[in-house]
Amino acid sequence: MRRGICNMIHKKCRNSVYPLSNVQRFSVPDDKVSWDVSFPQYSPVIYTSKVLQGKPWADPDIGDSSFTPKWNVLDDGGKINRISYVSQYSVDHDNSPLNPCGRTGIKGRGVLGRWGPNHAADPIVTKWKRRKDNSIEIEPATNKPILQFVGIQRRDSGEWAIPGGMVDPGEKVTTTLRREFMEEAMNSLEKNPDELKNAEKVITEFFQEGEEIYKGYVDDPRNTDNAWMETVAYNFHDETGEIVGNMNLQAGDDAKNVRWIDVSDSLVLYASHKDLVLKVAEKHKSYW
Repeated sequence: MRRGICNMIHKKCRNSVYPLSNVQRFSVPDDKVSWDVSFPQYSPVIYTSKVLQGKPWADPDIGDSSFTPKWNVLDDGGKINRISYVSQYSVDHDNSPLNPCGRTGIKGRGVLGRWGPNHAADPIVTKWKRRKDNSIEIEPATNKPILQFVGIQRRDSGEWAIPGGMVDPGEKVTTTLRREFMEEAMNSLEKNPDELKNAEKVITEFFQEGEEIYKGYVDDPRNTDNAWMETVAYNFHDETGEIVGNMNLQAGDDAKNVRWIDVSDSLVLYASHKDLVLKVAEKHKSYW
């Protein structure tokens, strides 16, 4: 039986030590990732971090008598989205959902709150890089304009990333996009009421013009055989640079740094974020 249709071979969630732990993944070669391929030697460790215990945003363990999840549907009265953007996923003999992109070398949830898909939203905020005379800077070898995006440095891994985050139960993706950008790139949680009101007004208006550029699986190092990250990514472009381009960026919440970053093929970003940024660069026909 086919257990999921995935258009990528995930790499960042295989053959390494699981994040924020010393738990070693079982080695999975490329030709054994798919569940459709027999791999009788496969014997991954089961790992669910203790940090999830008792958290209101986290599922109980599989087998807990109080936990009766409904897979591949909107669960808990529509509050918890257990539908994958990739495909309908299968469920193992112990009622654990199976990663539609295949084996990862570890079972359990790791540090992810939900069994099955964990949905995030990633706002890719861009502007043109400009010279002092306000003209758009051109990359000389390709004669293409240089695009910049707002990137944050994660507190947990130190890697640079898009300022996104988890969709809360019952929350609209559009709300998540705006909230995460405000929290991580503008430090909204620590702004005074007047500053917060002004920033929210600008960002709310600006985020009405976004365009979806990706919806699907994320090759995230936190993924396991039974829990994985998926996202919806939107591009919000400031063509003149006079809206968010003039706003004061300030790292907050899960971010320890924030800045405008030039888009290029040499980018090194968290998870699948480089792929998402390059999709935006292609859309704007910019240098990368």
